[in-house]
Amino acid sequence: MKARALLLAGILVAAAVASPAEVHVVVRNGRHVIYNEGPANLGASEAWLAARMLKSSAYDDLIAAAARENSVDPKLVKSVMLIESGFNPAAISKKGARGLMQLMPEVAAEHGVSDVHDPRQNIAAGTRQLSRLMSYYGGDLVKSLAAYNAGEAAVDRYAGVPPYAETQLYVRKALAAYYGKSTLGGGFGKPSGETYRGISAEEGRPVSWVRDARTNRVTLTTKGRSAPRRLG
Repeated sequence: MKARALLLAGILVAAAVASPAEVHVVVRNGRHVIYNEGPANLGASEAWLAARMLKSSAYDDLIAAAARENSVDPKLVKSVMLIESGFNPAAISKKGARGLMQLMPEVAAEHGVSDVHDPRQNIAAGTRQLSRLMSYYGGDLVKSLAAYNAGEAAVDRYAGVPPYAETQLYVRKALAAYYGKSTLGGGFGKPSGETYRGISAEEGRPVSWVRDARTNRVTLTTKGRSAPRRLG
């Protein structure tokens, strides 16, 4: 019993270190389950996120394979995973999102996931979801990240990042992890009724998808300054 208590304490400490968001343990059906109240690393500094992204994770090979399969930058997948779960495959949010990429039940079902806590299935489904969102929003990274957190309906309703504190912070932190620092020039200091609608040509370089003429593969790029186009 003492050893079990020490093990549980160790798990809690590890979860707290990896996840600045509130983490707690509840007992369900005689088993201890770790819950986090929202995306795991919204409270982390941009410097911490950038430093953590430079370190390897236990899932880098699975990330790379899923990214190749879906023509998504593996660094983007890893950035989302870092924010969502802090690389914890057992993570469960208060809203019911589960696993490394924090898949909601309907998203997991849409992508044919049978075991949402299996890293391979979870990463593959989360990466396919990111790929689908990037295609839907014509390569707009900001909208795609916002939709991963809040859903397409909310992003479409506000034509950009919706005025939800969690989603605004989520996008900022995910971009900070991906780029090594936040590239947003504004928008998150606006009144709650307004929303950030993208980065102008003067503020940053847009992310777009291009199709390689030789291989016919779609690639994520920041080259050029033309507006991203939706792929048909």
